[in-house]
Formats: sequence, C-alpha cells, structure tokens
Amino acid sequence: MIERTQAPDFKQVENIELVKADNYTLDNGIKLFAINAGTQDLVRVELIFKNVNWNINKPLQAYAANTMLVEGTSKLSALQLAEEIDYYGAFLQTDYNYDQSSVTLYTLTKHLGATLPVIKQIISDSVFPEDELETFKRNQKQKLSVNLEKNDFLSRRAFNRALFGDSIYGFSSVAADYDKLHRDQLVEYFNLAYRPNNCSIVVSGKVDEATISLINGYFGKNWDKGVDITPNSFTLPIRTGAEHYHEREGALQSAIRIGQVSISRNHPDFAALQVLNTVLGGYFGSRLMANIREDKGYTYGIGSALVSMQNTGYFFIASEVGAQVCTSAVAEIQKEVTTLRTELIPAEELALVKNYMLGSFLGGLENAFSHADKFKNIYFSGLGYDYYENYITTVKTITSEKLLELANFYLNFDSFEKIIVGKK
Repeated sequence: MIERTQAPDFKQVENIELVKADNYTLDNGIKLFAINAGTQDLVRVELIFKNVNWNINKPLQAYAANTMLVEGTSKLSALQLAEEIDYYGAFLQTDYNYDQSSVTLYTLTKHLGATLPVIKQIISDSVFPEDELETFKRNQKQKLSVNLEKNDFLSRRAFNRALFGDSIYGFSSVAADYDKLHRDQLVEYFNLAYRPNNCSIVVSGKVDEATISLINGYFGKNWDKGVDITPNSFTLPIRTGAEHYHEREGALQSAIRIGQVSISRNHPDFAALQVLNTVLGGYFGSRLMANIREDKGYTYGIGSALVSMQNTGYFFIASEVGAQVCTSAVAEIQKEVTTLRTELIPAEELALVKNYMLGSFLGGLENAFSHADKFKNIYFSGLGYDYYENYITTVKTITSEKLLELANFYLNFDSFEKIIVGKK
C-alpha cells in the first residue's frame, strides 16, 4: 500500500539532456537547423527573419508586413491560401516580436511536399492587397481602442516607454499610426527583410534527409537573395528611477509595473539572477505571491520576470490591485525587494526554488518543438548549448550568499521605474 499521509521526499533533478540541432546550409546560403526528435509523422517548419531598418517614422511597417503575409499573393487570394493549407490538415501562422518575425508551418510529413509551395509563395510573392490592408487597419484600431480602456495595457505601454524611449522596444502605437500606414511601406519592407540573406530555418519533429532535401528544393533555390540590411540596434536612455502616475477617474483597480533595464541571456549573471527572480516573484510560491496575495489579499496575482531580448534585457514586477490598497501594495513590494538585499534566503526556501526551476526546465522539454524553442533562445542570443549546462550548474550550486550579493547589485528599488495606472 502507498502511504498517502506522508509526502514523498524531494529528489533533485540530476540529468537533463537536450536534443541538439543538426546544422545544414541550403544551396543559397540559408542556415537550416534540424531537431529530429519526433515519434509521429509531424514536422514544424519555421522561417525566421530578423527585424531590420527600424524607422520611427514608419513604426508599424514590420508588424503589418508580417501580419499581412497571408492576405494574398499574385496567384492566390487569402481565402485560397487558407483552403490550400486546410485541405492537407496543416496549420500556418505568422508571428511578430520585437526582434524577429516568422512564418511557421505545422504539417504531417507526408503532406510537406504539398504545403511547402504555399509557404514559398507567401514569403516570396505576397502582394498586400489594398482592401485587406484597409480591413487590417480598421480591425487594429478597434482592438487598440478596446485595449486603451485597460489599466494593465496602459501600464505596459508606459513602462516600455520609460525604459526604452523611441526604440522599437518603447514605441506605443496610436490610431493615427495606422492611418499613416500605406501599402508601399509594406512592399518596401517585404522586399528588404523577407529574403534569404535575412532568413534562418528551424525544422523540428520527425525530420530525415528527405525533409531537408524538400526544404532545400523550395527555399534554397530560385529566391532572390536580397540587398544589404541594417540590423536593429538602439541607444537606450539612461534612467535613475522615477514614478509615472497616470490617474484614471473612477478606477476600481490600479495596474502596477515596476522595474528597470537589466542584463540579457548572454550575460554571465543571467542564470543566477533568474534564481533570485524566482524567489521574489517567479512562481506561485514566491515571496510576492505569499505576501501580497496570500497574506494581504491585495491582488489575485503578482509576479516578476527577467526578460532577454536581442539588444537588451529588463526586469519587472507587475500586478493589478484594488485602488484603495495601491500605495500599500507598492510599499510591500519595496519591503520584499529590500529583504532580499539585507537577509540571506533560508536554505529550505532556496532548495524548494532550485527543485522548482530544474523541474520546470525538464518539464518544458516534452516534445521536439520545445527542444527547438530552447535552441532558438540560444541561437539568436549568439550562444551555444553550454549555456544550458551552465544554467543547470548555476541553479544546482548557487548559494544564499551569492544571491544576497546579486540582490545588492541588481535590485535597487530606488532605481526602478515605477508605473501606476488607475488611482493610488
């Protein structure tokens, strides 16, 4: 019989193995990375393009171009493209973030030869029809109008602006930006960015040499290489910590977002700082949750995170609280940050956090696609697989004394930008 009245002992994760990517070069020079770890006849093909030539006068150019790639080519309408993909039970999506834009195909291996030509059309022959662009602009302005009523949305915009200024990371769109968006801007960006010299391909799932050959046949040949591009690079404003209060009359809740520009994944302290962040607010049992949700009852949820991007990184704490307890919540956040700078983390708490982090890392490697995601994290940061070896070693071995040292160096509440939207 299992003894159900006694919890099982903690056992630290001892060994974590990643499926490493195999490297290929297509005939036209495109780098292709294959993660062969699938047990089912399914593949994911990702064509990833760096965002380039950021221009504050055309701020929506890259986002709109990526979103509208599936709205028609010179041969197929948006409906026909969708029907071609649906016919084979495949799935197609476009994704945009601050640093990269991508086109991703999920398909059964046996239908790869039928679906890749559709993707090739999209990334080499999109035409951005005027009527579809008008629909896009109208929908985006409506979505923006709805979001501008949300305190949490406003706090994110204000926080990014405070940290990153006029860079792509700090830009906040307004309705007039969509009115200034024209088809020729999308065509210009498409012809510049969606080219082999700006493309990396990551394929994961059940991948064999026939898969690589098919991809090379469609994307390694007969595709104009493109012209030289300027990778996005920014000089960020220097911040010393300030409060940005945006009052909203009648608000019942206030959105709080606090943080600062910090280090990115390629900094040697990044893994250790992730441990410190997890203690503070990086999981459900964190100090911020225990204090501000469980003990004080100020919020349903609060957390912190350390975010890595191509040109920078940042740290933030975020929550929404009742307007009447906003000032008290900020004071409790400051108290928890200060405690990390003045007191050693107890051994039992640190052991729990280490087990949680190692378990989460292992649990996040459930299939070939998640192994591919881990690869993308390091590849686009200019790192190798030794990053994960160092991460695991750091989590296992870091001491409370080292975390106290890091807290004093990286977590100074007075230097944080403090955004409050709603009422104090």
